[in-house]
Amino acid sequence: MTRSALGLLAGLLMAIAIAVDGFTGFLLALVLGVIGFLVGAQVDGDLDLGALIRGKRE
Repeated sequence: MTRSALGLLAGLLMAIAIAVDGFTGFLLALVLGVIGFLVGAQVDGDLDLGALIRGKRE
């Protein structure tokens, strides 16, 4: 799946969240989408959440 198709799917899901539950549903969908993106990026190896959580220690 291309990134543009994935973006389209995410946009459609956000529109459904707004239509069904209003602004609160949109915010919940947005937060869960960000969490899902971060977990997916961690699994793919594009992001190291451990480094973000630990911070920069020298």
